[in-house]
Amino acid sequence: MKTLFVTDPLDGLHADIDASVGLMDACQVEGAEVWVCEPADLAVAGGRLLARARRIALRPRHRSADHRWVIEPSWFDEVDQAVLDVATSVELAWLRIDPPVDARYLHTTYLLGVAAAAGVRVVNHPAGVRALHEKLLALELPDLCPATLVTTQVAAVEEFVATYGAAVVKPVDGFAGTDVWLLEPGRCCRALAESATAGGRHVIVQEYLPAVAEGNKRLFLVDGEIVGAVSRRPSEADFRIGPPVAAATIDAADRRITDALAPRLVAHGIAIAGLDVIAGRLIEVNVTCPGGMHKTDALLGTDLSGVIARRLLTTSIRTREELLS
Repeated sequence: MKTLFVTDPLDGLHADIDASVGLMDACQVEGAEVWVCEPADLAVAGGRLLARARRIALRPRHRSADHRWVIEPSWFDEVDQAVLDVATSVELAWLRIDPPVDARYLHTTYLLGVAAAAGVRVVNHPAGVRALHEKLLALELPDLCPATLVTTQVAAVEEFVATYGAAVVKPVDGFAGTDVWLLEPGRCCRALAESATAGGRHVIVQEYLPAVAEGNKRLFLVDGEIVGAVSRRPSEADFRIGPPVAAATIDAADRRITDALAPRLVAHGIAIAGLDVIAGRLIEVNVTCPGGMHKTDALLGTDLSGVIARRLLTTSIRTREELLS
């Protein structure tokens, strides 16, 4: 069985924390061949998606006493190269390039869409990634979210901050915590609002929830079902969320959120999603390149990467058999 990862350059991945590496390792453990390529290695000829790919073998890893993955600096060996006809030779393809969802990203989704149309399961489905904006999707369920404003207007940002006392401001097209600010009433509020919206940039302005000090919960979903949860807390030096710190209990509020979102995610082929929740309120729905599994497995000794890989490999094989029967 072949599984293809469309990723950013392997040399730039941090093998001890990167979720894509954890998923590759889990696929290898399940006996699947791990093939990798970058977006520039994809082409369409005769209506079929071709991938100029490398087959890699990941080197062994182990968890250290301080709950980290210990991996050799050269974490994989290249064992083969080939141009794969994705529709006929790949059972499961992974869209694992990091945001932003720019022209390069969008072009990659359209190319992978050719394979998806031919019956290959692509995780996450290219059309679903385009349809469900991970920062704006939550706004379709306002009763599940904290008070939220999307705007380009400085005055609107100031008014919101004055109303709620504090707000988190982040760009609609942002990622990885870049340009995420905490605004409070005062002399700096207008200047920060002007910087955030410069050039007519849309920003999300969200009521600051003090309960974040107790943790932001990441819910890991596979095909709309919760398979794990972890708590992440900000450090004393930064209000933004840090790495996983402990297992999290899944409660009624989490299930209410998941029940509301799952039909949308499944309908759009979002096989893996990461929901960010604070005090029972939905903050964000990560669908482009959901992560955190590899870090959580190291911290807690869980097997989230393995659970995800086994489920998706199994369903992909079943789907292929049904198409061929």
